[in-house]
Amino acid sequence: MKNIYKHLKFIPALLLLFVSCEDLELAPENQFTDATYWTRIDKAQTFLNTAYSQMQKSEYFFYNEALSDNAFNGRGDNAGAASIGAGIYDPSLPRIKQEWNDRYAGIKTCNLILENIDRIPNADPAVIEKMKAETRFLRAFQHFQLTTWFGDIPLLVKDPSLQEATTISRTSHAEVVQFILSELDAVIPVLPKNIQYADADRGKVTSGAAAALKARVLLYEGRWAEVVQVTEQLMASTYGQYSLFPSYEGLFETQNEYSNEDILSIQYVPQFRMWGEFFDMAPLSAGARLNALAPTQELVDSYLMLNGKKINEAGSLYDENDPYTNRDPRLTATVVYDQYNWKEADGSTRVITIKPGSGGNTADEFVQGSSATPTGYYTRKYYDTKHLTSLQSGLNLMLIRYADVLLMYAEAKNELGQMNSSVWDQTVGALRVRAGFTDPAALVFDATLGQAGLKEVIRNERRTEFGMEGLRIFDIRRWKIAENVLNGYAHGAKFGIQSVDNGYLRVNLRTFDPDKHYLWPIPRDERLINTNLSQNPNW
Repeated sequence: MKNIYKHLKFIPALLLLFVSCEDLELAPENQFTDATYWTRIDKAQTFLNTAYSQMQKSEYFFYNEALSDNAFNGRGDNAGAASIGAGIYDPSLPRIKQEWNDRYAGIKTCNLILENIDRIPNADPAVIEKMKAETRFLRAFQHFQLTTWFGDIPLLVKDPSLQEATTISRTSHAEVVQFILSELDAVIPVLPKNIQYADADRGKVTSGAAAALKARVLLYEGRWAEVVQVTEQLMASTYGQYSLFPSYEGLFETQNEYSNEDILSIQYVPQFRMWGEFFDMAPLSAGARLNALAPTQELVDSYLMLNGKKINEAGSLYDENDPYTNRDPRLTATVVYDQYNWKEADGSTRVITIKPGSGGNTADEFVQGSSATPTGYYTRKYYDTKHLTSLQSGLNLMLIRYADVLLMYAEAKNELGQMNSSVWDQTVGALRVRAGFTDPAALVFDATLGQAGLKEVIRNERRTEFGMEGLRIFDIRRWKIAENVLNGYAHGAKFGIQSVDNGYLRVNLRTFDPDKHYLWPIPRDERLINTNLSQNPNW
C-alpha cells in the first residue's frame, strides 16, 4: 500500500468529482461512469486508492482527543475540538458539516466503484471480487463513523440521483448497524489475511481488519457475547496473525510500521502523502511552531503507579512533588512533562523544561498567553524522529491495533461476569507486562475487586493504553459517563501559578449536556437542502 500511495499525486483530478454541493456529496459523474473510463484494473485501483485516502483525516485522528477529557485544543478550533470540547457548538459548526460531507464523499466513491467495476473487460474475477470486498469494507467503515456521531443517518447502498439526494430520509441507527455488520460478514471470507499480502500491498484491508471492525461495532452496541466470539477468533489467529509488539514505545516509531499489532492504519508515504499535526503538538524546542493540542492533568493522573495503585489510593507511594516517578511507563511514551528526557533520532537525549523558573530551555516553559503548552504537557506518542521540514511525517496512524482486540475481549468478558485470572493474564496482564510493569501487585488478577471494580480497571486500562490516539471520546460516550468527566474545568500541571484547584492550572471550562450532546446535530446546511432530514433531540 505504501507503493500505491506514491501515486496519490495523480488523484486530485479525481477528487474534483467530490467537490461538495452539499446534498450527500452529489456531483457530475458521467465522465467516471462512462464505459470509456472503466477499461482497466489500474483505473479502478486509482478510484479505490481515493476511497482509502478518504477513510480518515489525520486532523480528526489527533484532535478527536480534545473532544474528550484527555486533551485540550488551546489555540484555534482545530477540527471543531475547542467548540465541541467546551460544549458551545450548534448545527452550523464547520466540523459537523465537514464530518458529514467527508464521510458521504467516501461513500460516494465506494458506490461508484461498486456500480461500475464490473464494466472492466477481461478482468480476473478474483481480483474484481477482492476489490469489491475492500470497497464494501470502506463503505461500511464510513457508515459506522457517521452513525456513531449522528445516530440515524441516510443509508446509501447506491449512488443517489439528485432527486433522491434532496429527499432522502434518515435510516434508524439499528438498521444502519445491521447493514454494517452484514457487509463485514460478507467481506471477511473474501479479504486476504495479513500474512497473505505481498509487501507492496501492505496496508490494504484484510479479513482481520474487517473482523476487528465488526468487534468494535458490536462493542459500541454492547453486544457482549458477540464481541467475545469475534475477538476470540482474532486471538486464535482465525483471521490472520496478530500479537502485541514487544515495545510500547517502539510501536509508534517509523521503523516498526506494519508490526503484527497493526490491524488497520491510515497509510502515509514520505514526500507523497504526509501529515503534520505535530508541528502544533510537539515541544517548541523540538521544532514545533506553537502548541494547539495539549494533554490534560486528568489524563496524566489516570496512569497508575508501578505497584498497580491509583495515585490517590492508599499505599500508592505517589509524591505530588515528584509526580512522574514510578509511574506506568506508558505515561512517558505518551506525554511530555517537566524535566522529560527527550530522545532524538541519533539516540541522544536532552531535558525538556516546562515548569516556569526551572531553568533550562525556556522555549517550552509554561507562560500564560504564549505559544507554549497551556496545560504544562506536550505529546510524545507518534512523534516521528525521521520527520521532514515542519515535522511532516509519513508514519502510518493506527486505527485498530491488537491491544484493542484484547481490551474489547476483557471488557466483554467482564460485562458477562466471566472475568477470571486466565482472561486477565491474556488481556490486561499482558498489556501491563508489555508496558513494563514488574510488580506482582500490578500484574496479578484481583478477584476481590468484583465486577464493578474490574469494570473501572478495564476502562482505565483503555484510557492509558490508547492515550492520545483519539478513542477516548467514543468510550466515554458509549459508557454514558461523558456528563461526569466533561462538566467542569480541564486542568494542567501543578505549577502553583493559581490559587484555585490546589495550584493545578485551570485551562478550560467544559460543558456536556446529556440531553443533547451524545449525538451531534444534523448539519444545518443539509437540512436546508433536504427538509426530509429530521434533527436530533434538543438541537
